[in-house]
Amino acid sequence: MSDNLRDVIGRVLPAPENHLSSELMEKARKARRSFMAKALAMGAGAASTVAAGKAMAAPEGEDAILKLPEHTTGLGQPVAARGYGMPSQWEKNLQRRESPGLTRVSQASVSFTPLQGLFGIITPSGLHFERHHQGWWDIDPSKHRLMVHGDDGLIKRPRVFTMDELMRLPSVSRIHFLECGANTAMEWANVAVPTVQYTHGMLSCSEFTGVLLSTLLEMCGIDLKRAKYVLAEGADGSSMTRTIPIELAMDDVIVAWGQNGEMLRPENGYPLRLVVPGVQAVSSVKYLRRIEVGDMPWGTKDESIHYIDLLPNGLHRQYSGIQECKSVITTPSGGQMLLDKGYYNISGLAWSGRGTIKAVDVSVDGGRTWRPARLEKPILPKALTRFNFDWVWDGKPAILQSRAIDSTGYVQPKINQLRAVRGTRSIYHNNAIQSWLVSENGEVSNVQVY
Repeated sequence: MSDNLRDVIGRVLPAPENHLSSELMEKARKARRSFMAKALAMGAGAASTVAAGKAMAAPEGEDAILKLPEHTTGLGQPVAARGYGMPSQWEKNLQRRESPGLTRVSQASVSFTPLQGLFGIITPSGLHFERHHQGWWDIDPSKHRLMVHGDDGLIKRPRVFTMDELMRLPSVSRIHFLECGANTAMEWANVAVPTVQYTHGMLSCSEFTGVLLSTLLEMCGIDLKRAKYVLAEGADGSSMTRTIPIELAMDDVIVAWGQNGEMLRPENGYPLRLVVPGVQAVSSVKYLRRIEVGDMPWGTKDESIHYIDLLPNGLHRQYSGIQECKSVITTPSGGQMLLDKGYYNISGLAWSGRGTIKAVDVSVDGGRTWRPARLEKPILPKALTRFNFDWVWDGKPAILQSRAIDSTGYVQPKINQLRAVRGTRSIYHNNAIQSWLVSENGEVSNVQVY
């Protein structure tokens, strides 16, 4: 990378969190032309300085160095001026956002995480994507209860837990991703949305704290010889209910009250939610109020008429919860703009519901050639993994792609490979390779490469 850094380090104009406007794109083009004109006006001496790899300060930036600003000469705000810290005012546009027209009512809708503006693998709690079926609530934890029971002696000691009782049990803290089964759904047929926030933003990753579901089931005397499934039910208006195989329930499922070192946020299920790692997020029931043990699937409405996959032969694929290996480049990505030729750090996220990410390959020519990316630690099971890749843009059109491979050997498919098996009328579990077109003028847009 040191050789690349002797060239001009490229700059990216961030994508707006809303849909793009022609006015904004024209402003970006003018800014790029203005930058290039100033660079040419600096003359051969300045150009040779760049070639030598020395830092070159723009004239308008000198005052920021030579004149001390107000925050260096004045007294700042007092300690604990804000009892709960908030983002800088200069970052206020980085928000989760609802896609206009996606649903009829906002209480039964989705907000998308701004993946293009995040670093590392942890999603701030306030930017975690939302999917609600009847709106969110801020529930009094002192009045919230969790019941664990089962018919026909499958649970020997049924019990109702208070929040205080749950939080006094042995706890675990683990980092896992949550991804809506409908993430990237709008891209099944054709390119539908411009930015990574809307193509992949129903994805977040947090450190969750709680008690293992297996601990509760064992406390209540589960009959593991006969128990085959558990049913999780939420306390919101939709009474969301999901069937979970007993193998998962006794493995790494968490009854969580904590997220990223604090209590869950109300939009994320406060005061109690289920976290089912690696499985579509609808199974991680929010506002958890009941766990029932049974010997067969319940076939609830959100398992029989929703969250199912329509196959080309007309049949539906049901109980297909695992989120398969997937990745996406978050920068440069759709809606952003490359302002200069030169070095860029291509960065993105990879994840798999079946284990850990073993490798990520990156292509800058639409999949004709692939090179390995750097995987940044930590690399954890059923969690996001950050990858980076060095790239020098020569100003010519390019198509950026990433391809993830997980610990089972599964390789993320191209869109035509996925459609050959699943058709184009599906909604859920689109884990196809994402393509971003970089045009000669530096604009980055969403395209599909077959």
